[in-house]
Amino acid sequence: MKLKGLILILLLMANQITIAQNPDISGFARNYTGFLYDTGDFTILQNTFNLNLSKMGDKVAFKANPLMYHYNADSLDLRMRELYLDLYFNNFDLRIGKQQVVWGKADGVFITDIVSPLNLTEFLLPEFDEIRTGVNAVKFDYYLGNNTFEVIWLPNFTPTEMPATNSIWYVQPDFPVTPTFDWSKSIVTPSIENSELFVKYSALTSKIDFEFMGGYTWDDNPAMHVDKQFDMSTGSPVLTALNVTPQHHRLLIGGGSFSTEIKGVVLRGEAAYYNGKYFQTEDPLAIDALVERDYLHYLLGVDFSISGVKFSTQFIQEAILDYDVNMLKEEKENTMTFLARYDMFRETVHLELFSYIGLTNEDALIRPKITYDFDDSFSILLGSNIFIGDENGRFGQYADNSMLYAKIKYNF
Repeated sequence: MKLKGLILILLLMANQITIAQNPDISGFARNYTGFLYDTGDFTILQNTFNLNLSKMGDKVAFKANPLMYHYNADSLDLRMRELYLDLYFNNFDLRIGKQQVVWGKADGVFITDIVSPLNLTEFLLPEFDEIRTGVNAVKFDYYLGNNTFEVIWLPNFTPTEMPATNSIWYVQPDFPVTPTFDWSKSIVTPSIENSELFVKYSALTSKIDFEFMGGYTWDDNPAMHVDKQFDMSTGSPVLTALNVTPQHHRLLIGGGSFSTEIKGVVLRGEAAYYNGKYFQTEDPLAIDALVERDYLHYLLGVDFSISGVKFSTQFIQEAILDYDVNMLKEEKENTMTFLARYDMFRETVHLELFSYIGLTNEDALIRPKITYDFDDSFSILLGSNIFIGDENGRFGQYADNSMLYAKIKYNF
């Protein structure tokens, strides 16, 4: 982190603490160690310190959440995950500052949960509240009975945080020749014109909970504009160079979600329709090897319990509309998730199995874990991340990264 940014964060923290006086303090310290099955190498050596400073009043509240990651004894990452001020009025609230926004009903999948971008530097393995990135935003909530109207304005765009090229989670792009990257167009300059706007309506009724959402936003992941250069001297074109320019594009997104309970069984659904998303293509007539298509992402899920064991499963589909065979991404990609959890010994031992199952590419990520709570403040977790299946699949491509890990956590 740059020095100026760190100084600014510390000054803002000091200012908030001074205003609040005697803030409530909570958080955790955690050691996270993991090693690869194949080689025995320690691929994760991480110490985390998470601090929550908060103060609640009748009309105003604040929260500051600095987070520090210490990696492999030689790398320190200090970031402010959240830093915001809440203002309470009779029928509406305002939240101003850096914040995480959680939308939707899905478990382990981000469909309408699109306001906070993702930190994918460790794929999907961290806790989900740590995968989401805090965004600078103004959030307005208006309450009318059991109905809530929410408007969120983001003055500046924050993209997905991807793995570094030396990370085991980095996937080398597949190009026929070594490309040259030009990142100059990947920056979205902060301005009124480039800001993002999200709206949501939600209702809680005795029969069903549901919400509708929409967003005028930027695609968190840049489209790769490819300029191909050929040598024609031999009479037939020979590819000699690739110039790749990553660039974010505007998206219009609309969707919604619901959940309802029928005789102890919870049914959930969620869907988002993307207008104007760019996809790679091998069509020789396509400009920059890209085509613009609409895109649908949805899931159906069910939650239930049998003899004290909690089960949850979801079917997820990603579908490209107006598909053509030259596109590099599959027309439809189907995935399922499965969760089973059992608490025992007066809820001090927790057994859990969560899996992503790629139906299209026949691959999976299987995540068993066991947690023992010594008391309310101290726990130890032993788990595994097992990647199997087709090496071209979303999960199978990480087959060499299957690992065993442990987390020792102290809450205060």
